[in-house]
Amino acid sequence: MTEVKTYITKDGGKRKLPFNETRLREAIKRDIGELDERIIEKVIRTIQQQPERSSDYIRELLQVELVAEVDVDKPEYTFKAARALLAVLYKQASRIRGIDVKDVYLDFLDYVTTATDKGIMSDEIVTKYSPAEIEEAGTFIVKERDHLFDYAGLHLLQERYLNEYKGEKVELPQERFLIIAMTLMQDEDKEDRMKYVKNAYDVMSKLQMTVATPTLANSGKPHGQLASCNIDMWDDSLDGIFTTNHSIARQSKGGAGWGLYIGKVRASGSSIKGLEGRASGPMPFTKITNAIAVAVDQLGTRNASIAVYQDVWHKDIAPFLDMKLNNGDERLRNHDLFHAVTLPDLFMEAVEERKDWYLFDPYEVEQVMGYRLEDSYDEKRGKGTFRDRYKACVENEELSKVKVKAIDIWKRIARSQLETGTPFMFYRDEVNRANPNKHEGMIYSSNLCTEIAQNMSPTIIEEEYVNEDGMIVRVSKPGDLVTCNLSSLNLGKYVNLTQEEREHLIDTQVRMLDNVVDLNEMEVHEANVTAQRYRAIGAGKFGTHHALALKGIEWETEEATKFVDAIEEEISYYTIKASVKLAKEKGAYPLFKGSDWDNGKHLADRGYFVGRSTLGADKWQSLQADINKYGIRNGYLQSPAPNGSTATIAGSTEASDPIFDVMYFEEKKNHRLPRVAPNLDHNTYNVYRRTAYKVDQRMSVAHNIARQRHIDQAISFNIYVPNDIHVGKLLDLQLQAWRGGMKTIYYVRSTATAIEGCEWCEG
Repeated sequence: MTEVKTYITKDGGKRKLPFNETRLREAIKRDIGELDERIIEKVIRTIQQQPERSSDYIRELLQVELVAEVDVDKPEYTFKAARALLAVLYKQASRIRGIDVKDVYLDFLDYVTTATDKGIMSDEIVTKYSPAEIEEAGTFIVKERDHLFDYAGLHLLQERYLNEYKGEKVELPQERFLIIAMTLMQDEDKEDRMKYVKNAYDVMSKLQMTVATPTLANSGKPHGQLASCNIDMWDDSLDGIFTTNHSIARQSKGGAGWGLYIGKVRASGSSIKGLEGRASGPMPFTKITNAIAVAVDQLGTRNASIAVYQDVWHKDIAPFLDMKLNNGDERLRNHDLFHAVTLPDLFMEAVEERKDWYLFDPYEVEQVMGYRLEDSYDEKRGKGTFRDRYKACVENEELSKVKVKAIDIWKRIARSQLETGTPFMFYRDEVNRANPNKHEGMIYSSNLCTEIAQNMSPTIIEEEYVNEDGMIVRVSKPGDLVTCNLSSLNLGKYVNLTQEEREHLIDTQVRMLDNVVDLNEMEVHEANVTAQRYRAIGAGKFGTHHALALKGIEWETEEATKFVDAIEEEISYYTIKASVKLAKEKGAYPLFKGSDWDNGKHLADRGYFVGRSTLGADKWQSLQADINKYGIRNGYLQSPAPNGSTATIAGSTEASDPIFDVMYFEEKKNHRLPRVAPNLDHNTYNVYRRTAYKVDQRMSVAHNIARQRHIDQAISFNIYVPNDIHVGKLLDLQLQAWRGGMKTIYYVRSTATAIEGCEWCEG
């Protein structure tokens, strides 16, 4: 019998060579390292089953075989599979760029100039940096850091974020990190700029921190923005509603998610221009917002993502809570929006005590009572302006109102949460009590992922006229349109750093985020104005379960809560210190005077001066003295985001969540991605074995109560429950979170729901 000889085609079929087993073995050893002989033999047999194979087929085959080997007992194979994917990326880049594969990463200046000429990159870097500086930046690259990626992380990075040309990846992972660093540091003082570029590159390439998805995707590119989310609100007017919807559409096309507060819009059946019963309420307008979410895609990658917030005392709360359910009046359904409910302490007390609850029309309240109910909150637990006004509204017989049982409203919330994962929970009194900028406004809602809490106000159209040139001019008073600038520390790396390295890492993170404020020119001018007024940033972190595993601390222990408390305080201290350092260098944010940063109330309310500090009161008092002397650069500082994508890239665990499973395969359209708990071995397995749906959720809430004390904004926090949970237990969890001072709850992740994770709002 004649032996079939196999040929390998290369360069798109331009070359054909006899299959050489020795050459294959050498390539495997060079690109991947030592492999079990059984795997190599299997690959060889598969290749030899056909008379002709392409070199691309062999590279894909190696990935498939290595991915199949990943197991709890062999987690290292996810890194071997990543090495096989790297070989593909190196080959693609070298072919397109016309260099030898062994010379990848040695042509950074040529890559940047060529990519700029071809329109793959903007001209930002070649304009701001000299050729000598770009060449110097190329020397910062450490190729071996590509080996830090596991397969799932590298696959995600190359699939979504690396530049491509004619359908093939032309950019490499370390180049993406370096381009981000150069983009964010471009306007630093030239004497120190290259040092800051190297600092930023190092912390990203070592996977010690990640930047937000839009920053990761769009830095150095000719389109898109760097910020993750915006938050705005509807004024109670047709102009106000459509002006905001226009802003949502414009920002969404550039890659921003949205949080939208609609509580100011008068209820259905309210009066318009003195005519009773003519108002349609906010729900019909949300259908328009839902249409925007479908119609406006983000640079062709995905539809817009919008979360809508409504007050629990609004007369239209019932149809709002039902808007994502699968049954009922389809004209009131918004399947493409997320929804969230804002909850005062008084409502939670009424639920707990099974009391009545009253629903009002915000417009009628203003007409009869002379104030807007939503414009107040309880300044202290158990007493304050909101409850006084609410009780006055209940007692006023001139006001129309709807009486319901508070527990019935909560049951409606719970029903939707168990079916759809939403609505999110926004505890508005706690949010506003902890607001360091309450001297300048109020917080009405959060963003798409519930971690942002910043002052908001509607844009008001004041006049519209035709000028002498025949141009229509619209004059508006800009409101506070919030922008979220995010990045996140990798706690799995952080816990193994020295104190000096930790401070350096956070210094770099805060500087990078602060620069995003100035670099991020948004289409909607109100967002730029607000960003400059507060210079808000959203420093976060992920990898809590990873860090606990490395420390050998089991999730459901008091030791874990103490660990979270201590590390969050330390991160808070270094973050504030870094912002003060920037204020000394560049100036404080414009609204610093009169803020709770200025008067010391913010740090005092955290308990740092009275014995509730693991770092010690002296350090905090010294830091407050520096704040008083120099100010602080950023009016808002911390907001831990969901981090699904960026934590995957960094090879850690999501946000503050427990892992989904110790090891599983994520099925994609054309791939199986192995998801393995990071640093999995016999030492960490015992910590990881208690996964998301197994851990006692009361301990997860306890961790986040400890975490929330140190964070000036909110936390993207999920609750994991079985689909058959008794609703009383779900209520107990939410009451525990509210009583403990948490500000928001993101998803209720039930085993019955398939929930879409937020990508654009990740740090």
